[in-house]
Order: sequence, then C-alpha cells, then structure tokens
Amino acid sequence: MGFGGVSGGQRRGHALLLAGDAAVRRGGVLVAPGVNVAALAMVPTGALLGHGVPADMVCLEGVRDPNTVLARLRVAVGTEGPLFVYVSGRLTADRRGRGHGRGHGLFVALAGTTAASVRYTSLPWEWLLGELRSRTADEATLVVDLVADKAAWPLVGETGTLPGLAGLAGVEAFGVVCGPDAPAAGGAVSAYTRQWIDQLGRAPVRPSNVELHVLAAGSAGLAPGTLVVPSARELETRSAAVPAPAPVPAPAPVPVVPVPAPEPVAFSGTTRIAETAEGVTGSAAAVAMEDPRARLHALAMGGRHGEADALARAWERSVVERSGQASAEAVQCGEIRADLARMAGDFASATRLWTGAGRTRLALQGADAAEVQDAATGALYCWTQLKDRAGALELGPALVGLLRALPLPDPDLLRLAERRLETLRTPEGSPDASRVVRS
Repeated sequence: MGFGGVSGGQRRGHALLLAGDAAVRRGGVLVAPGVNVAALAMVPTGALLGHGVPADMVCLEGVRDPNTVLARLRVAVGTEGPLFVYVSGRLTADRRGRGHGRGHGLFVALAGTTAASVRYTSLPWEWLLGELRSRTADEATLVVDLVADKAAWPLVGETGTLPGLAGLAGVEAFGVVCGPDAPAAGGAVSAYTRQWIDQLGRAPVRPSNVELHVLAAGSAGLAPGTLVVPSARELETRSAAVPAPAPVPAPAPVPVVPVPAPEPVAFSGTTRIAETAEGVTGSAAAVAMEDPRARLHALAMGGRHGEADALARAWERSVVERSGQASAEAVQCGEIRADLARMAGDFASATRLWTGAGRTRLALQGADAAEVQDAATGALYCWTQLKDRAGALELGPALVGLLRALPLPDPDLLRLAERRLETLRTPEGSPDASRVVRS
C-alpha cells in the first residue's frame, strides 16, 4: 500500500492551511492570516478539494520553526488523493543574505520572524515550490493570499508574478499578492479569500478553480498594483481563453442581411440591473455589491477577452444560483456575455446568447418591451456577421422564431432574415439557391 493510502484502496485527500505572520503597517493589519485560515477551515474539505473522497485537514498557525512546516508539507504532498494547499501571510526577503545560497530569495514569514531572522525563522519560498514539484499525483491546487513587505515587493515586481509557479507541473496555482502600501483590512478575512469561501459555500455545483479565482479577483476590490496569479496574459493562454472562430472553406458565400449594429451593453454602473432585479432578489444593494461590470468593461476594452469571459461566466453562475435562471439579473448577465462575445469576434456565441436573452425576456416582459426588441436586434446583427454556413443554419431557426413573435419596428428585417434562412437550407450550387440569393 502506497503512502497515504487507506484500507480497501480508497484514496484520501488532504488540505493544508498555513497561516504565516501577519502583515502590519503603522498598527494597521494588512492581512490577518490566522483569521483567513480559521474562516477557510469552516468550508467542508470536499469543497476545497473539489472531490468527494475522504480527506484530512491540517491548519498551521503560530508556527515558528520552518522545518515543522516543511514536515507537514511533505506529508501533504505525499498523499495519493487530491491536494489543496493554502498559504496566507507576509511575503518577505532576506536583505542581508547576499552571497548565501538562497539569499535575496522570497520567504513566507512565520510567527516571530524579524528582518534579522528571516533566514532562520521563515519558510523559504523555494521549499514550498520544491515540495510541490516533487508531487507525483495529480489534482493539486495551491492558493495564496499574501502581502509582500518592502523587502519582497521589488523581487515580485521584477517578474510580475510569483517566481517558480510556471514550473509546477500538475499543480494549479492561484492567488493575490498585495504590495506594502495596500490599505489595512482591519483584521477581517481578506477580500480575495472571502470571495473563495462565499462561492464555495453557495454554489450548488462547485465552480472550477479558474472560475473561483477569476470571480474572486474581479470582485474583491483589490488595491491598484496588486499582483494577481495567474496574470491576465497567462490566463488568456489557458482554458479560459475564447477560441477564435475556425477557418471555413469558401465554396458559396452566405447571404448577408444588412442590419445596423446594436448599441453596446452598458457595463458601468448598477442602477438599471438593481431596479429590474430588486423585486426578484430582494436587495438592490446586495445585487450591486457583487457587480463586476466595470472590471468586465476594462478587460474587454483592453483586449483581454478570455479573462473577461471567464469572469462573466463565474458571475453568471453565482447570480443564477442566487436568483434563478429566469431572473432579470441573470438575463442581463447573459446579455453582457453576449456583448463580450461580440467584442471578441465570437459571433456564434453572441447570437446564441442574445437569442436566449430575448426569449427569456419575451416570456417575462411581453413582446412590446424595449429590452426584448434590443435583444432581438443584437441577435440578428451578430447572426448576419457569421460567415460559417453551418453555424448560421444552426442558430437561424431560433432567431427567426423570436423575430416572428415580435412587433418589429422594421418588418423588412423579419422578411430578410427568413430569406437568408431559406437560402441556408437550400443545397449549395442548386438553381433554387441562386434564385433565392438573387431575389
């Protein structure tokens, strides 16, 4: 039986939560790692791991000996089941270590660590990375919520990320590192960690780690300059990225309906969504409090479409869980995702999302509602931008069905959309197809 196994071959998971030294500036607490760990320990271990296997949890707080932490790390990493490691506290560096093997490296300060004792009383960052590199099993997650002091912050800023994380094969790493001038948190649970806890506690189906991270980082109100891991660039190249439309052979052109582009969705502000959702969700203030639209707009305008889509999906998941799929707030989440897809050039997704939003609004508000008309117009415009014949044919019937149910301000839009759909259904190269295109 391998290390960490149990009778009957049942795997066991392991969660290790480490509270390092608090980060304090002029009496104000920037991060209270003990509070973070205590709050995270209240989350069921299975939710942290994302698995239902039996699991152990170890919380380390007030530890002064880095070798004690190292021993616990080795036990955790050696488990055969899924692994979750959380580290919170103060990130520091050895200012006097020039010429010593790991001098000028990063350290996680432990209880009692001072500037003079960093090399002897804190956990070297490389020790943490080394243990995680040695892991042979998959399904490992590292989450950090740190504040870098004045000695460590320049080292982090040189690379724009936490060093060594890219080389952790089989380990998903997420987190934030605030700078030494970050505002004091008052000894409360850090906003990033709180967002992880909230999402894990209320989602009926556990979100992926990427979704949890993106939602947490986007909704935590992080101070300017905070290092977010993975960075936007790294996230763009991972699974959260929106795939570019596949190249399509060009036998016969798809007929195009001239439709004016819709007005972009208003990302900034929360008044409209709060007013329409208040009767459904109860508290407009609660709706606005978790509204990341300003962040979504900034990401999209910066060309960071994959990160924007991941944050929007995670936000929509939490809204649906709280308010329901047919709530006004959930519908607008879908509309925002549709406009994000349009901005990214993903017209198939945009058409699908706009059509779905229009059908839901039609059922909730009736055919004369301006929001229903807007959704239909957005769907029609994006559909006309599709150059993929098969994709346009797949999405066309639902869109045309929506248009037929509305008193359109311009009836010609329905006629032209029906003609385009008829053309798409006609075999390419047939005389009927040519006649339909010319008509």
